[in-house]
Parts: sequence; C-alpha cells; structure tokens
Amino acid sequence: MISLFRRFFQSKIGLPIVLAFLVLMALAFAASDITGSTFGGITGGERIAVVGGEPIPVSDLTKATDSALSQVRQENPAITMPEFVAEGGLDEVIRQLIDRYTVGAYGEKYGLRAGENLVNSEILQISAFRGLTGEFDQAAYQAALRRQGLTDAIFRRDLEDGLIEEQILRPALAAPQLPAKIARQYAALVLERRKGEIALIPSAAFAPAGDPTDAQLTAWYQDNRTQFIVPERRTLRFAVFGEDTLKVNATPTPAEIAARFKRDAAKYKASERRMVTSFVVPTQDAARALTAKIRGGVSLEAAAREAGFSSSTAELRDREAMASATSFAFAEAVFKAAQGGIVDPAQGTLGWYVARVDEIERSPARSLAQATPEITDQLTAEKRSAAVADLTSEIEAEIDGGTAIGEVAKAYGLTLETSPALLADGQAFGRPDVQIVPQLFPILSTAFQMDESEPQLAQVVDGAQFVIFEVARIEEAAAPPLAQVRGAAIAGWKRAQGAKLAKAAAERITDKVRSKTALAAALAAENKAGFEREPIDLERRALLARQRGNLPPPLVLMFSMAEGTVKLLEAPRDLGWYIVSLEDISTGSVDDQPDLVTQTRQQLGQALSGEYRQQVTAAMRDELGVTRNETVLAAVRKQLAGEQ
Repeated sequence: MISLFRRFFQSKIGLPIVLAFLVLMALAFAASDITGSTFGGITGGERIAVVGGEPIPVSDLTKATDSALSQVRQENPAITMPEFVAEGGLDEVIRQLIDRYTVGAYGEKYGLRAGENLVNSEILQISAFRGLTGEFDQAAYQAALRRQGLTDAIFRRDLEDGLIEEQILRPALAAPQLPAKIARQYAALVLERRKGEIALIPSAAFAPAGDPTDAQLTAWYQDNRTQFIVPERRTLRFAVFGEDTLKVNATPTPAEIAARFKRDAAKYKASERRMVTSFVVPTQDAARALTAKIRGGVSLEAAAREAGFSSSTAELRDREAMASATSFAFAEAVFKAAQGGIVDPAQGTLGWYVARVDEIERSPARSLAQATPEITDQLTAEKRSAAVADLTSEIEAEIDGGTAIGEVAKAYGLTLETSPALLADGQAFGRPDVQIVPQLFPILSTAFQMDESEPQLAQVVDGAQFVIFEVARIEEAAAPPLAQVRGAAIAGWKRAQGAKLAKAAAERITDKVRSKTALAAALAAENKAGFEREPIDLERRALLARQRGNLPPPLVLMFSMAEGTVKLLEAPRDLGWYIVSLEDISTGSVDDQPDLVTQTRQQLGQALSGEYRQQVTAAMRDELGVTRNETVLAAVRKQLAGEQ
C-alpha cells in the first residue's frame, strides 16, 4: 500500500495541476488558520516540527493525512486510517509536509517569489476550473475548492510554494543522464541469478495448547486492537425511480399529432433517393468519350481504370443532398437517368462527372393517418422524458427544501428500501452472499462522504433512471468489543506466544547455518513438525516480471543480501519467522544485449530526477535546520491508529 501512496504523491491525481510538486500542495492543505481546533487533546496550533524557524502546526498534518487517505481509498476503498498509519502512510505524509515547508522557506530565504499574476496564470490553465465554454469559470473554481476542503487563500499559497519549488529544482532535475558505465552495471543486475533456500519457522508449531486467562487475553487484545479493526460501514435508505416507475400522462392528443405532422410535412411527402458510382475527369470531351465507351458495353469501373482514374460509390441521397455534395447540374442529370443507366456528363467543382445510377429508392407520400403511429411514438417518448425531468426537478426541490426522504417517497409513490451495512467498495459487511442494488454503485463514493440524514438525488442512467438516497447509519471503523472476536483473539494470542519461541528457534537454526551446517540438517535438529523449506534458483529478471503482483518479502530480502549470508525476517501478524540463506550469486554478460543497457539507461535516467530531488531537498533541510516534535507526532500517531 505504501508504494501506492508514494506513486500517488508522484502522480497528478486530484486537480490536474501541471507542476510536479503541486499534488503534494493539493494534499497538504495548510489549515493553520484553524488553530482553535483540538485533536486528541492536542491543539491544532501545536507544532509537529520547525523548519528554519517556521513551525508546522498539527492542523496541517491532520488535514494532509485525511486528504492522502481519501486519495488512497480511490484504489483501496476499504482501507482504514489505522491500516494507513501501520503501512507507513503517516510517515510519508510527515516527510512530504516537512519537505514542502523546507522548499518554501528556502525559496523565501533567497528572495524567490511567485507573484499574483503568475499564480492567476496557473489557475487559468487548470482544466478543472473551466466551464462548458472551455473558459475559466469562477463557480467551477469555487466548487472544486469546496470539494477539496480549500479556501482561495490556502490554494493560492500552495500554488506559490509549488512555483517557487519549480524555480529551485528545475535546474537540478533537467534531463538527467545516467552514465553508460553505470547503466551497464545496473543492466548486469537484471541478468543476475541467485541460488539459496528459504525456510519458514511457523509460530503455530510453538503455540501453547491451552487458552490464555481473561487478564492475559484482555491485555493482549488492548495492545493489538488494530489487527481487528472493522472498516467503516454505512447503511443507506434509497428509492430508485425513472421512466418506468413515475406515473406520468404521456399520451399525445390528436391536435398535438396533427401539429407535429404539419411541422414535419416535408418528411412525409413523397421522396426519392439515388445511389451512384462515379469518377471525375478534367474535361468535357474526356467525359463524353468515356460515357460513350461505357454505353458501348465497357463497365464504368473498367473504363475508369483504363483511363487512370478511380471510381467510388456514394450512399443513397435525395436531390438536395446530392446537389450539396457534388453540383446542381450533376444532381439534375442523375435524377433524369433510369436505374442502371449512364448519366449524361455534368460539370462539378473538381471537373466533369462520369456516373452510373445503381439504385433508386422511392417512398410514397404518407397521410396523417399513416404517419400517426410514428408520430405518436415520438411524441410519447418526448412527453415522458419531459415529464420525468419535471418530476425529477420537483423531487430535487423537495429534498433541497429539507423534506424527509420518507415523505418524498410517499408523495411520489416511490418504494423506499434500506441497504445492508455497506463497505466503501460496495460489499455487504459480513454477508458475502448479498448483492446490493446495482444503482447504488455509482453513488457509493458520495455516500461515504455524506453525513447522516442528508438526502440527495443522483442520476444513474442519463435522463432515464434516478435514485434518492441518504445515509441512515454510520458505523465508524473501530475494533469490536473483545467478546465479539474472542475466538480470533485467542488464536492471535497463541500465535504471538508461539512467535516468541519460533524466533528463538529461528535464531538457533541461523547460528548453525552460519557455522556451515546445512539448513535442512539445522531444521531437522529442532525436531519440530510444520517447518517449511524451499530451494530458490531465480533470475532477477523473473523477479522483476512479477512486480505487478505481491512479491514475497523473503524473495525481496534474498535479492538484497550478500553472497554466503543468512538473515532472519519476521512474517506479518505473528505468523512466524523466515530464514533466508543465499548461497550463490551469478551474473550474466550484457555484451550481447545492448538493448538491455539502453533500456536500463532510459529507465534509471527517469529515476534520477527523483533521486536528485531528494538530495537537493535534503541539502535544503540541512541548511535551514529541521526540528521534529516527536512527542506531538507520537500523540497524533496514537490517535490516528485508534490507540487512544
């Protein structure tokens, strides 16, 4: 997850701002003007760090963390704040926030500035702030800021910081080039092969058979509540409606049908359309000669090829459409010819036409009675659509006016339903067999940002289907009472106890392997069932090919170890301990793979920008001086992790 978070900070999620660092600016919305708020007993004005004499208030950190979590939830809707903190998300926010202040303070120290006109220019370039005309729209701008919890002043400050950062870092990041010799070394790593073994010493092999006492279990659960946190759940009340549910009178009257027939009289007159195959020649004499040749028995297509031209067949057209596409003279000539006949040469804008009439489609005139079924269907659809739009506007006005959703449903004959408790990804909590109403999926992201009992109307099928909904109940993400998860907690306690003994066993085995005892023999000496051992013979290129999935941590460790070494790695959630033994490293030659060197150079050249950015920012921090308030940071961490 933390890699996703880091990718997010390097991307342009949210407002599409073209400055590389402004994603962070959009996330770390400085809320230092809200200094009166409190957070877990910490006032919003307390500082989490001081950068070059400028304090960073707690309010900045909490706002940035909330925003970052919201963005991560776009890919992982069910993630909770404690999980975000446990995976390193808070640490990343703190680092980015300190760097943001560092760059701003450094720019101010050396007289860099971003004037109002420059900031205005950047705002005008942001597509999210444009209206239907493509021009800057003040209403769209204010709406976008409200959705992100921003004020104009805060957003402008962040833009200024981003522009200053660009002035400072652009020279350092411009077109970095990785030297060819270094690229060869990294390319050789791709061909690297590592051989060794990985063993798992499971906690279950050492777990106690008996259950813990109530006091032991309570103490353990209190320290490990984050393992049992249930994601936020929301119960919705809703009613789906549309053309098929709203009672509207959409039957047109005879007068309305007659008026539509009169309005579209041209549509119901007798009509004729013709399809022709033709080609164009430059002179009238050439057109006459080729026309005579075709009338003499040569096909039009063959005559065109022999003369060096290419014929084409047009779609069916009436006289006006054909005149518009070619010329009036040609259209008149075409509509005088018989089906299959050759058209008399006629001049167009590009030359003289040689043509054949391939098909004639004639439609007789229709009377009012004959056209009535078609007009009735057309008017019925139009009236129903208009009626639905009117009723939808009325319903929306009722909701905006504060009418309860139950009263609205009753007044308009809608069926009000209640969903099960839903997770942010649309799954029914604790009920995997339940499928929710499909119309709820488009509104879930909105529903998880609403307060209770604030009904809204949303369109789920353009112009045809709508839903009114409200959040009936919010169940915050939290660890349940111990009694509800007692069985799982007992299993967790046993794993934790077993993990301590598993670690001791893993250390004994590791010491033996380092003393040149074979891993298999060292495992056998423990005389315990359940140990696992797997030989590894893998090329780094194969490992990289699996990066899109979840790489096993022991494999990642093996490809970062020195040859002939043995290391321990703790498995997550007290599952046990890995022993990773690396026996041999072999590297292939890149001499016969020049493309690999070129590709490596290009890829690492892009990565250099991030590396240079980190180095330059680190130098700024060293010059300005950064002091972290670890006491406040620890308190914030505990509060966000649900530990207090």
